Amino acid sequence: MRAITALVLSAALAIPAFAQETESEVPTLEIVAASDVDLFQYAWTHRPIFVFADSPFDPRFEEQISLLMDDTEELIIRDVVVITDTDPANMSALRKDLRPRGFGLVLMGKDGQVKLRKPSPWDVREITHAIDKWPIRLKEIRDEQGKS
Repeated sequence: MRAITALVLSAALAIPAFAQETESEVPTLEIVAASDVDLFQYAWTHRPIFVFADSPFDPRFEEQISLLMDDTEELIIRDVVVITDTDPANMSALRKDLRPRGFGLVLMGKDGQVKLRKPSPWDVREITHAIDKWPIRLKEIRDEQGKS
């Protein structure tokens, strides 16, 4: 009886350790400030989504970040990285290149080309539908289907 109790206790104690290992391996949506970004680090590996605003307290900025956080899994599947810029006085290189006016949502492909600009927040469903129409994403989908 003691052997069974010891086995059950050791198994129960091992479960939390296993759960911690798998939780750390779960990918998370990367959100970075524009001042910390060199776009070349994402070339051909990620699809940057830029969220610009004149202030981090802009209601549209807050809504957009909230919408993106509602379904991060779909964005992670599509290799999305979110880049934010809420300081127009700092004039980051990205702000100079993309020239947003107030709030702006800019979707860029893995090839570094701007694919879409929106003056208002978009939810994850709209963003993923747009991404899924791009040629590189279509090829990724075909490749995934061929593997399964």
